[in-house]
Amino acid sequence: MTPRATNELLVWDLKFDEKGKLTAPVAEDFLDRVIDAGVEDLFMFSHGWGTPENTASELYDDMFPRILEAATRTPGIGKMGFVGIYWPSLSFPPTPATPPPAADATQAGSGAVVDLNAGTTALSGGKIAASLQPGFADPVQQQTVMEIGRLIDEGKKAVGSNESEAEKEERLRQIHQQLKSLVPPAPNGEFEDSGETALLLTDDPKRDYQAAAEIFGSAPPGSATQGIGDWFNRAINGAKDVMRVLSYTTMKARAGHIGRSGLGPLLETLHGRSSSAREPSVRVHLIGHSFGARLVSFALSGISAPEKSPVASLLLLQGAFSHWSFAHEQDNPFGSAGALHGFADRVHGPLVATFSIHDWAVGVWYPKASFLAGEDAQAQAAGRWGGMGADGYQAVNPLEDREMLADGKTNYGFTPRTFYRVNAARVINDVEGQSFSGAHSDIRKNPVAALAADAAAAHARSSRPN
Repeated sequence: MTPRATNELLVWDLKFDEKGKLTAPVAEDFLDRVIDAGVEDLFMFSHGWGTPENTASELYDDMFPRILEAATRTPGIGKMGFVGIYWPSLSFPPTPATPPPAADATQAGSGAVVDLNAGTTALSGGKIAASLQPGFADPVQQQTVMEIGRLIDEGKKAVGSNESEAEKEERLRQIHQQLKSLVPPAPNGEFEDSGETALLLTDDPKRDYQAAAEIFGSAPPGSATQGIGDWFNRAINGAKDVMRVLSYTTMKARAGHIGRSGLGPLLETLHGRSSSAREPSVRVHLIGHSFGARLVSFALSGISAPEKSPVASLLLLQGAFSHWSFAHEQDNPFGSAGALHGFADRVHGPLVATFSIHDWAVGVWYPKASFLAGEDAQAQAAGRWGGMGADGYQAVNPLEDREMLADGKTNYGFTPRTFYRVNAARVINDVEGQSFSGAHSDIRKNPVAALAADAAAAHARSSRPN
C-alpha cells in the first residue's frame, strides 16, 4: 500500500465502517508505511456529518496543502504525513430553513424559537428516508428507514380525511415504533450527549411529535399546547423533525464508537511500533470537524494509558458534540465528570476547539434536539445541551481563550496540556447559501490551517512526548 502522494504531500486514506472496523487499508500496511516514510508529525483529519466520500476527499485535498504550507513556516514540525479519515456519517437532505436573526445567532435557543423554521416540512418522508438509508449497512435497518418514510407520506395524505382519532393515533404509533427500533444503545456514562433520546424513546409520541414540530418551526409556536389546528398534521410534520433528531443521535453514537474502538487502538499500536522502530516516535495531530470532532475526541478513550498515546495535539473545528464532554464534576450541570474528562491526558500538547456565532447548525439547531430532556428554559437548555462549535470547552482546567484573526497571523502561544477556546467568528463566518447550517462548514481557509500548524508545534515549547 502506498500513500496517494501529490507534490510534497504524503497522504493516506483510512476507511472505517459503522462498527469501527478499518476496512481499508490493512492496518499493518498503513503502520509500516508511515514508519518507513520517516514521518515525524502525522496530521489525521476526520470529516463531519452528512459527508459523502467524494466531498470528504475534496476537503482533505483542500486543507492538507494549506496545513503543509502553514507548517513549513512554523518552527518545531518535522517531516509531515497526512491521513484522511472516512466514515459513514449519515446524511439528511438540505432544507430551506429561515436563518436566525443576527441578534439571536449569538446564543442557541435565545428566544428565537418564534422566528426560526428548520424547513423540514418542505421534505417528503420518502426523500428524508432515501437520504438516510445509505448510512445504514444493515439491510433490515435500511428497510425500516424506508418504511418510516412511506408511513409519514401516507400520514400526510390522511391529513384532513375522515379517519377516526384512533386510526390517526395508530398511524403515529407505527411510525414511532419503527423509529425507536433504529435508536442506538444509550451511551455509557455519556449523559451530556444523550439529550435526544428523551424524544426518540418517548411514551407519548402524540404529544411530543407535536412539540418537536413546534421547536423546529414546523408548527406555530404554542399550537401543541393550545390545541390550535389539526393535531395529526402537526404530529406528522413533527415526525420529519424527529427523523432529523434520529440522524443527530445516530451520528454522535457512531462517531464516538468509531473513535473509541477503531481509531484509538490504531493510534496506540502506531505509538508502540514507532517508539520501538526509531527515535523520535511519530507525533499525531488529531483534527475533526463537526461530528468528526467527536470521533477524534473519543479516540482518546480508546488509548489505554497516557504513555501509550502518540497524540501531540487535538483540534476540534466547530465540534458537534457536548461542550461538557471534557468537563470536571464541579460546575457541570450533569453532576458528574464528562465522558472524556479522564482521557484528556492522552493529549501531550494543547486541546483546541473553535467556535463561531455564525455556526447555526451547532449554535442554534443542535441543542433543540434535546429540548425534551429536562424542564430547562430555552436559554438554559442551550447551555445544558450546547455543542463545542457554539462556545467551546466548558468546565475544564486549565482553560484559556484565544481569537482567530482573519489575516491568518498566529500568536496563540499554545502550551501543552491546556484547553483553548478559539473564537473563530472573524474567519468561520460565511453563511451565504447555508440557511440551516450557517458557517458550520466554512473551514477551508488558511487561518484554520495555521491554527492546526500552531497547535502541532506546541510540543517544541515543551519536552517531546514519550
